[in-house]
Amino acid sequence: MSVLYILWLRELRRYVRSRAQIVASLGQPLMYLVALGFGLGPIFQKAGQGSYIQFVAPGVICMTVLFSSIFSGMGLLWDRQFGFLKETLVAPVPRIQIMLGRTLGAATVAVVQGLLVVVVCLIAGFRPVSAAMIPVALLFMTLIACLFSALGTAIGSVLQNMQGLQLIMNFMVMPMFFLSGALFPLAHLPKLLGVVTSLDPLAYGVDGMRSALIGTSHFGVTWDLGVLVVVAAVILCIGTYLFSKIEA
Repeated sequence: MSVLYILWLRELRRYVRSRAQIVASLGQPLMYLVALGFGLGPIFQKAGQGSYIQFVAPGVICMTVLFSSIFSGMGLLWDRQFGFLKETLVAPVPRIQIMLGRTLGAATVAVVQGLLVVVVCLIAGFRPVSAAMIPVALLFMTLIACLFSALGTAIGSVLQNMQGLQLIMNFMVMPMFFLSGALFPLAHLPKLLGVVTSLDPLAYGVDGMRSALIGTSHFGVTWDLGVLVVVAAVILCIGTYLFSKIEA
């Protein structure tokens, strides 16, 4: 049995056994759907933009995948603290297999959490415009999960302790989410803000999800897909290099 498969399976087992994590992963999406979806819904509708639940649901799904994948990827900090990472690194296998196993495991967990939030969104009143586009939405969820799981692993390879997590949260993850257009339309933004959002890889994931689920797109679904694939490949290469230099 390969190390890649073992690490992938380990991430899934750790997630399934953590019932608290499963429940907690639904808390923040519920807050956004209830507080923003229903709270800002009448204002959004009066502005002629339609249902805000329909608009914000793809962004909430992407938010769940983002947070789950990047922090699952950074879980190697815990493994370093408790000695599991040292046991893994001494295995007579290429480190790229270890890195890919961890990344794919974290990405799978993130997609599962994203699917749970899809169910919550459906209960809240969200309805995809086309069932035929659901596989495309799943593809975008997978790309987002792989990209940010690899980014989390790359960050975790550089950090030496848990104290840097709050810094990453405040100066990378939250700005990345709020500038992605998950909560507001990207059309008619000020020029500077438009440039900033176009540099955010999550913006293309959110836009791709909206294109698949509600049929609206700012960048274009082909462009969204191309950017995510290229950025994911680059981050995966960077993460692999940084992981190869890690010392337990």
